[in-house]
This record gives sequence, C-alpha cells and structure tokens, in this order.
Amino acid sequence: MKAFRLDELEAERAANEGAYLQFLRERNMSVGLYALNAGEHDPQKPHKQDEVYLVVSGRASITVGMETTEVARGSVVYVPAGVAHKFHHISEDLRVVVVFSPPEA
Repeated sequence: MKAFRLDELEAERAANEGAYLQFLRERNMSVGLYALNAGEHDPQKPHKQDEVYLVVSGRASITVGMETTEVARGSVVYVPAGVAHKFHHISEDLRVVVVFSPPEA
C-alpha cells in the first residue's frame, strides 16, 4: 500500500517550484498534483494518455475539446487522450489530482 496526504504533497510541489508533482507511477497509471493560482494561464497541451481530474480545491472553468464546464472542489472531469483541454477563468487557487492511464511519459 502507498498512502499520501494532500497537504504534504502540496508542500513538496511548492518546494520544487513547479505546477505539477507526480507522486505515484505504476505499470498502468500515474498520479500527480497540479496547481494553478487564481488568474494564472494553463499551459497544457494534449496528452497521449487518458486523464481524470479530481478538483480538491479552487474554482475555474475547463474546456475539453468544444465543451466547457465550471469546476470546483469535488468536480471530476475525464479527458480522452489527444483532446485539447485547458483550465481557464481561475478565480480561486486550483489544486487538482490528475490520474493518467497509461502512465504519463
């Protein structure tokens, strides 16, 4: 078993001065914590893996392909591999757990 605490992951991510911290990598998936502050630009490009986002805090909109929805704590969004997607209109600091399958390259 592997267990993680979001507050510890956030501290590690911040200490490494990056927006993304991968904290688990297994044969069929990888998991990370993604952070964007209010008003920040999301620089993502489409990924080769399917993704699931679980918003743990914050408030924003996300566009996946041609669809847009608002997200906040508790929102879960699936993004198919190869589809353009971005968070935008980030009104509260956003923290998102990201699951990639297969693992992010």
